[in-house]
Amino acid sequence: MQKIGGVYLTDKPMVLYIVSDSVGETAEQVAKAVIGQFDTRNYELRRFPFTTEKAQLQEVISEAKNENAIIVFTMVINGLREFLVEEAEKANVRTLDIMTPLLNLISKELNMKPKKEPGTIRRLDEKYFKKIEAIEFAVKYDDGKDPRGINKADIVLVGISRTSKTPLSMYLAHRNIKAANVPLVPEVAPPKELFNAPSEKIIGLTTNPRKLIEIRQERLKALGLKDGANYASMERILEELDYADKVMRKLNCPVIDVSTRAVEESASIILEIFKEKGYKVGSTK
Repeated sequence: MQKIGGVYLTDKPMVLYIVSDSVGETAEQVAKAVIGQFDTRNYELRRFPFTTEKAQLQEVISEAKNENAIIVFTMVINGLREFLVEEAEKANVRTLDIMTPLLNLISKELNMKPKKEPGTIRRLDEKYFKKIEAIEFAVKYDDGKDPRGINKADIVLVGISRTSKTPLSMYLAHRNIKAANVPLVPEVAPPKELFNAPSEKIIGLTTNPRKLIEIRQERLKALGLKDGANYASMERILEELDYADKVMRKLNCPVIDVSTRAVEESASIILEIFKEKGYKVGSTK
C-alpha cells in the first residue's frame, strides 16, 4: 500500500456497485459519505439505476462476482430485494441494504406500511424545486418589473395598487404556479405584452373604494407619511378604479373583488375560474 499526498492507494481498487430500482442517488451519496471517512482515492463507483428485472440483477451479481465488488443497494419493489440478497449470497458477493433497516424501523414506529414505490424522494425533490422556481418567478416578475414575464407566466394578475397582487402571486407560487402581476396606473400605459397574452390566463383584481382608502392610509402611516396624501384620497382611488375597469374590459378577463376576501379565498376563486375554463396551470397538488 502506497501513500501519496497523504492519501493511501491500494494496489487494486475497491469496487462498489450502486444498484437501485430508481435513480440510485441515495445509495451513491451514502457510499461517497462513508468512503470520505478514509484516506483513499483508489475506489470505483458504478451505478446501475432502474434495475427492475431479475435478469438485470443476475447480470449485476455476475459482474460483481468477477470484480470482487460490493453491492450497495436501495430496492423497494416487492421481491427484488429478496432476490438480490439470496442470489448474491449464493455467488458469495457481499451486499449492503441501505434502505430496508430504516424503512422497517419507521414502519414500526408509525404503524404504517411503506408505499414500496421507487423514486419517491426524487418526486418530492422535483415538487420542491418547482415550488422554489415558482416563488423566484413571482419575485422576479412582481409589480410589472419585467413585462417579459407575462408571456412566461401561468397566471397574470392585474389591478391598481393595494389589491393583493403580490400576496396572491406568492400564494399561487406555493402551489407551484408561476404568477406575474402588473399594476394599472392611469398615467402609465400597460405593457403591450399584456394585450398580446391570452385573456384566459389574465385575472383582474378590484376592490371597494372605501376599504381601499383604509388600506392605503395604513400603508402611508407605515411609511411615515401623512394619510391625507392624494394616494389615499377618494377622488384618486375612483379615478384609478375607473381606469382599471376600462383596461380589464379591453382585456376581456374575469374580475374578482378582493375587498372582503382573504388571500386564500381569492386564490381559490382564481383556480376555480381556471378549472372551469379548462386552462391548465402549474401543478396544484
